Amino acid sequence: MSNGYAGDVSPKEAWEILAKEPDAVLVDCRTDAEWSFVGLPDLSPLGKQAALIPWQVFPSMGTNPQFVEQVSKEGAKPDAPVLFLCRSGARSRNAAIAVTAAGFRKAYNVSDGFEGPHDGDKHRGKVAGWKADGLPWRQA
Repeated sequence: MSNGYAGDVSPKEAWEILAKEPDAVLVDCRTDAEWSFVGLPDLSPLGKQAALIPWQVFPSMGTNPQFVEQVSKEGAKPDAPVLFLCRSGARSRNAAIAVTAAGFRKAYNVSDGFEGPHDGDKHRGKVAGWKADGLPWRQA
């Protein structure tokens, strides 16, 4: 835990953890607008649902002061895997660090996030990330 959290996992590794660990939770920490217009991870094949908890609050984009409390209220347990997903892996890393500081021992950042980095045409979603890896997702 040298990074202040349990570490980074790829989207496919996150899916495997969610499939194998009954108490594992995926927290999508993007904004309402991103959920509505970009899409959401679809965990229904696993009999689960992503917890939608923004790390930053629109429009100020300040850190959500109730974030850790909301993660707990969504059923995340301090000894079970909690996987954090954002657009590209930056906000979710910060979320994993904050939750780890609050006592969660298995807080992971989903590297490359939902959309991943830009491709050569400055578009996201084609190079890496949840969507590019072909994992289930849906429009809101």
